[in-house]
Amino acid sequence: MATILVIEDDLTFSRILEGFLSKQGFKVRVTHKGADGLQLFQTKPFDLVLLDYRLPDITGMDVLVEIKKTSPTTQVIIMTSFSDIRTAVKAMQVGAFEYITKPVNPDELLMIVQQALKKGQSNTVATPKVNLKKFVEGSSDTARQLYNYVRLVAPTDMSVIIEGESGTGKENVAQTIHNLSPRSKAKFVAVDCGALSMELAASELFGHVRGAFTGAVQDKVGQFEEAHKGTLFLDEVGNLSYEIQVKLLRAIQERIIQPVGSNKEIKIDVRILTATNDDLFEAVKRGNFREDLYHRLNEFKLKVPPMRDRYDDLLEFMDFFRETANIELDRKVEAFDKEVIDIFTAYDWPGNLREMKNVIKRAVLLTNEGNITVSSLPVEMLEAIRNPASKATAATSPVYDLKALQESQEKEMILKTLKEVRYNKSKAARILNIDRKTLYLKIEKYGIE
Repeated sequence: MATILVIEDDLTFSRILEGFLSKQGFKVRVTHKGADGLQLFQTKPFDLVLLDYRLPDITGMDVLVEIKKTSPTTQVIIMTSFSDIRTAVKAMQVGAFEYITKPVNPDELLMIVQQALKKGQSNTVATPKVNLKKFVEGSSDTARQLYNYVRLVAPTDMSVIIEGESGTGKENVAQTIHNLSPRSKAKFVAVDCGALSMELAASELFGHVRGAFTGAVQDKVGQFEEAHKGTLFLDEVGNLSYEIQVKLLRAIQERIIQPVGSNKEIKIDVRILTATNDDLFEAVKRGNFREDLYHRLNEFKLKVPPMRDRYDDLLEFMDFFRETANIELDRKVEAFDKEVIDIFTAYDWPGNLREMKNVIKRAVLLTNEGNITVSSLPVEMLEAIRNPASKATAATSPVYDLKALQESQEKEMILKTLKEVRYNKSKAARILNIDRKTLYLKIEKYGIE
């Protein structure tokens, strides 16, 4: 039974939350002040924290920072009556899983709670997220070439950089390498470097000892030590700060780590796999990534192709995601209408496999049984297919204007969607097939009020 800590000063709302979550099978504890919540959190473990942003003694942001210092893998959902995009972005950067606005829709809250708990378990449990039997490699020439390289490098102990656009399945490739390696019986530990703040990165990777910093109430085992004898996968490694890059280089070279606040050195034996949607070599040229670390990581490089370059695998992925969604949502959707297949074939999938998975899962949810029809597809996807003029304009525009054109269209689509749902950001994110964190970042980027 998952345990949830609710830190909320509104007595009525906290009672409603406690009752609702208890009926859903969760064990719930409630406090009404930030300090009381932190004290309770430090005395016993919680899987999830629902945290009000405006508390009578300290801000929810202060509580969030302390929770993440103590337990970086604990998921935190910020709640507030005030929809402040800047605050939402900051909360996400510090480590919040989600930021929701009151009044809270019960179905939406339950969905977000379940997603947060699932993410928290994936950060702490050694069971692989994806294995060979649960992921489609594809049968196209492009897919065969990629996985031929995977099978070639997997039995070695070489460090591998996996490059590819966001959503192409880089972690699945890393998991496959681990599964085919001599280390397969040990742990595969995945770390999202893009979600680590500068303050927490060292603790998360190398661990810390009790009293190393405020909130460090007990020793913490770092991910390097957790992955001992196994594989450590560092996703978006280019986001690590220069200071952490130095420590990472030492750990790889000397096979030794030193927890934060400790004089003790720990020997480690891990294989390092990294992933990035940026060109790390270009980052080296710009001075944003250490060249010596780059060469240590780049013993072998794999390029995961975008979906637009592997349309021969389209039907295979469509059926895989449909079957997966049927299991997750308890549905019996049998197939896709021909018109849907035509749309999927014509669409260029800027979000790659992740976008396809989300589109199909949404369609399965709306379809329940029978075939997936056009009516269950996202409106912006249909507009992209039915408005070829925008593609023609992009094709004839100078190269240096392409990004500006895409951003202009993206901003217009976000604005239109927000207006349609009366600025309900949860609904907008679902319609746009992106998570709330991404939506908040884009709203801030484009200056949308």
